[in-house]
Amino acid sequence: MWRWIAALAILMAAGPLAAADSRLARLDTLESGRGWDAVGRLDIGGSGFCTAALIAPDRVLTAAHCLFDRRTGERIDPAQLEFLAGWRNGRAAAYRQVRRAVVHPDYAFGAADTAARVRYDLALLELQQPIRNTVISPFAIARQPRKGAQVGVVSYAVDRADAPSLQQLCDVKARQQGILVMSCSVDFGSSGAPVFLHGVDGPSIVSVVSAKAEADGGNVALGTALAGLLPVLNAQLGAGEGHALPPPPSVNRVTAGARRETGARFLRP
Repeated sequence: MWRWIAALAILMAAGPLAAADSRLARLDTLESGRGWDAVGRLDIGGSGFCTAALIAPDRVLTAAHCLFDRRTGERIDPAQLEFLAGWRNGRAAAYRQVRRAVVHPDYAFGAADTAARVRYDLALLELQQPIRNTVISPFAIARQPRKGAQVGVVSYAVDRADAPSLQQLCDVKARQQGILVMSCSVDFGSSGAPVFLHGVDGPSIVSVVSAKAEADGGNVALGTALAGLLPVLNAQLGAGEGHALPPPPSVNRVTAGARRETGARFLRP
């Protein structure tokens, strides 16, 4: 029987993970990061960040709780969000502001830390301009993995904010109430980090990290099951929901690979 504990409702990226293969491979070079540049840091108004992943040229997936101010419970203006695709060592493969953002209508940020809160902890962002280049390829979405399947996580964290790391293997221990329970041990961070299933066509996203729980005396990671949730978010954007920024400028203000400091600071959970 799983016992749910506090969700990681923090505006930072993934923390250390431990599972079948607990080693973290730092993706801080062009070679090591090849194929992972669609994972990026989502900077939040200079006050923190989450991990997010590109699933279409203009759409990014992350956790819903990343879009709320923990002190006030209010939604964060999308104008305060910026997606830094493939961010490492002070450079990003692409920089994009967020034009609109929607969260699942059944997600309640102020609710108690229950399975229901984790189940709907999903947000979809529309970028101000699409990302179209040969370096960054959006990830496909795959079906919910079966119990016993092995998955991986790519994420940023407070102690590795300048480059993502890959944990190659975690086990899916259970599928419960629309939530994936995984053997990854997550600490402060991991918010919005994509969970991947590795197939013959490469990695596909099956979940995003939302919270942690305790089971049989050990920690496990909880992730949203995307089936049934993502179509709702796409429909919301299609219906014009989400705060919209003014039309983008005619010339992209930042070129791929440009160096820039974000001035982000961390919020204590």
